Amino acid sequence: MGEDGKIGMTASYETIITRLDGNVLAATFQAPPLNLIGPEVVRDLVALLDELSAPTAPRVVIFDSADADFFFPHVDLTKVAEYTAEAAKAGGPGDASLGMLFRKLSRLPAVTIAKLRGRARGAGSEFLLACDMRFAARENAILSQPEVGIGTPPGAGGIQHLTRLLGRGRALEAVLTSSDFDADLAERYGWVNRAVPDAELDELVAGIAARIGGFPRDALIAAKSAINAISLPTPAEVRADAALFQQLVRGEKATQRTAELFKQGLQSRGATELALGEALGNLPAVD
Repeated sequence: MGEDGKIGMTASYETIITRLDGNVLAATFQAPPLNLIGPEVVRDLVALLDELSAPTAPRVVIFDSADADFFFPHVDLTKVAEYTAEAAKAGGPGDASLGMLFRKLSRLPAVTIAKLRGRARGAGSEFLLACDMRFAARENAILSQPEVGIGTPPGAGGIQHLTRLLGRGRALEAVLTSSDFDADLAERYGWVNRAVPDAELDELVAGIAARIGGFPRDALIAAKSAINAISLPTPAEVRADAALFQQLVRGEKATQRTAELFKQGLQSRGATELALGEALGNLPAVD
């Protein structure tokens, strides 16, 4: 505990750098070489969410990335079983999915703000969607749900959140095209709260966080809980999406298409990851 009674955030994380400033915690993801969501990131996130569930936790958390090109490009497709096992530690074997872990993020008493530079695709986008607010740099932020292009629907909350935020037609466009959305289009569709020039992003988010952090904790928690009750998917909906993803991601078509993407440089720093939406569109059509 710190001297003011707030949690000291002294836990050691392999992939998250934390900095506490009064009622606001900055949590920066740093998982080189690409910031993939793998077992190490999930293990750290489980531990951090446990800390943030405490009554003395900071009132506001700002999530960002140390990698200017990649917030979270997607999950580590070579370690699905491993990161799923880590996610299970947040809620038990019956809830062994990123979707249920991200639902825990949404239900934290703390207000969570994502500050997006670079690419957030797949479960990276779903992590941002589970946060309470999202602000993006106009010059470099990219969002995408590439799963259908690979061979499976999104499985960690993307369908649930995008349908609620974007409406049916735009959610179908985002999910079924597996395209990259720049910050301006994401803002127009409702995927992010605001897109602003990169030079203004830090000041904007810091100001919002400081303002919220100065308000009474009980009021923040009550207001967030009331909005969550209206807007969050149910556990059953999240579990159903996760089960379908975990089934199809191991299927023949997804396996073949993933293998082709790996040949082109998936999960390495290069053209395929930088322009994954384009790479998916160039894969051979399938029946």
